[in-house]
Amino acid sequence: MRALIAEDEFLSRKILLSYLTPLFDVDIVVNGKEAVDAFKMAGEEGRPYDLILMDIMMPEVDGMQALEIIRGEERGTKTRRPVRVIMTTALDDPKVVIRSFHDGEASGYIVKPVIKEKLYAELEKLGLLGK
Repeated sequence: MRALIAEDEFLSRKILLSYLTPLFDVDIVVNGKEAVDAFKMAGEEGRPYDLILMDIMMPEVDGMQALEIIRGEERGTKTRRPVRVIMTTALDDPKVVIRSFHDGEASGYIVKPVIKEKLYAELEKLGLLGK
């Protein structure tokens, strides 16, 4: 299985990488534009991502905008199940949570700091743990 970490903060990237490496083949990008580019490239290569961990607040293109673009790309192809996207953020704001689920069609949401047990519980809910 493949995962993409879209995170602009170095320490967060390092922590998420350590959590996901035992479970996934992991790629890392540092902003939403790179996340969209990586998503498209993975699809073109025939090796799409099973999971994207996407920070909401990133430079160039934020996580919500990137997710909207990714969901639009998926609607255009309809060739596979939509990628599971877990949004991560330091903001514990109910409006952001509702927007990411409703508008962005996020699969899950985790408030930072991301704790391994919390992440693994989300992965289990999404059917990505134990495959």
